[in-house]
Amino acid sequence: MPPSASRRPETLGDLECLLADIDDGEGSVRLGKRSRHVLTALVTAPQQAAVSSISDLAERLGVSPSTLSRLAQRLGFEGFTGLQAVFRRNVTEGKSFYSDQVSRLLDGGNDDGQTRLSRLGRQECANIGDMVAGIDGEAFAQASAALVEARRVRVHGMRQFASLASFMAYGLGMLRPDVAPLDAARHGVADALAQLGEGDVLVVASCFPYTPSVLATAEVAARQGIHLIALTDSTGSPLGKVAHYTFPVPNHSLFFSNSMCAFMLLAEGLLSEAASQLGDAGLAALKRRERLIGELDASL
Repeated sequence: MPPSASRRPETLGDLECLLADIDDGEGSVRLGKRSRHVLTALVTAPQQAAVSSISDLAERLGVSPSTLSRLAQRLGFEGFTGLQAVFRRNVTEGKSFYSDQVSRLLDGGNDDGQTRLSRLGRQECANIGDMVAGIDGEAFAQASAALVEARRVRVHGMRQFASLASFMAYGLGMLRPDVAPLDAARHGVADALAQLGEGDVLVVASCFPYTPSVLATAEVAARQGIHLIALTDSTGSPLGKVAHYTFPVPNHSLFFSNSMCAFMLLAEGLLSEAASQLGDAGLAALKRRERLIGELDASL
């Protein structure tokens, strides 16, 4: 049964807690797989949900507008306008993303550490499953080929996505030359972009709340003819508007910051596919690396 008006979600935090309860099989609302996927997509891209028309959202999500209306009614609203108001309040009230995440974590009440870990694990498994199910196989193969064939590859992410950028640059650099984090020399992003040209590849990673400097970097790179591969939270994210290949990664979680598990799996998948496409050339690069490491270790 839909929740009563007094119990329907009124904030983005309420919606995220509702999703967590549904994932745990404890929610008062029962949603089918498609409805759950739609609600997850709305929650992970609240700005898009706040400003888009119901027809635009339905088109982006691959559903009919009536699906969004029925979802809103299942959540206790008269129609989609009421559900959209939740996202609009979140955007206009200027709440802090990170402190809101911590507040939701603390709302777990008397849950012990093992219970929280178990719940977090189930959420991450759902994120990974949804990410894998939503991958466009052709785009995945083409993006991996771009990582293999481009003259130069750079990877860019800020804050916690800096670790993802470092991981991808290191992994791909084991297989082929001229790969690095975008500003590895610490001379500034503008200088780093100036060294790239048309046809080079830049992998960018960010999700809500998007880092403005990463968005600006992607826009400038696209104008220079650099091929962009975006790892982000939805096809409607600002990165998706300028990227050649966009891979949406669900990151719904009670973790106090952006969830990274599905992002890391996607990065591993792209690197593994690149290694497969490189074949003997990639194997030779790995063997050469191992030989050089052995020579250096022997000289110490």
